[in-house]
Amino acid sequence: MTNDQFTLSTIGIVSSPFKEKFGIPRQPKLAQHIISEIIITPKFSRIEAFKELEQFSHLWLTFIFHQNQRLDWKPCIRPPRLGGNKKVGVFASRSSFRPNNLGLSAVEFVAIKQTNNQISITIKGADLVDGTPVVDIKPYIPYSDSLPNASAGYANEAPSKPLSVVYSEHAMRQLETLSPKRYPNFKLIIEDVLSADPRPAYKDNGDTKEYGVKLYDTDIKWRVSGGVVEVLSITRT
Repeated sequence: MTNDQFTLSTIGIVSSPFKEKFGIPRQPKLAQHIISEIIITPKFSRIEAFKELEQFSHLWLTFIFHQNQRLDWKPCIRPPRLGGNKKVGVFASRSSFRPNNLGLSAVEFVAIKQTNNQISITIKGADLVDGTPVVDIKPYIPYSDSLPNASAGYANEAPSKPLSVVYSEHAMRQLETLSPKRYPNFKLIIEDVLSADPRPAYKDNGDTKEYGVKLYDTDIKWRVSGGVVEVLSITRT
């Protein structure tokens, strides 16, 4: 007889510039300038558990889509790569709406540090909202994890970043007042996020609606016209 219920422990909590789901890249690596941290929980904050981790350039993170908790699940979803109009099976997708709400991301390892009894791991390129619970960390091993001859159906090609990003004079002045130490690579992060067009996949081509995305403690207002994103304002919240 098998057990169909399991309990997972939170290894760490992600501290990320992404304060909401909207605007997060649909896959890791697409926002390559994002720097995040995994704050290891007290139970697992033992440096010997991470011995030799710095030998690896990349890590696999298993995490919980904690903002998608729901009692039911649907067998089919509409992936953005297909314009949000065609359904595929949930297990033929990487949708965040899954029976067990588990996600998997490969991220770049930057550093590990210990302050008193607190361990944190700095990572780069993560597609994770602030507060995401991480339930496992494994090293990425190129010879076994990289499969160059694999095919990926409707997601075989890397998504293009179809939009260029420009700034209004007002937004540029606001950007220049922000501390590079507190907001590292901020202009590049904005451009990573907005050039990938985070709007819903079913948007109308004539859509010029004003949108907002939250990064760090800022609210960024923007709109799209003629294949160009114009950043209208960058406001501290």
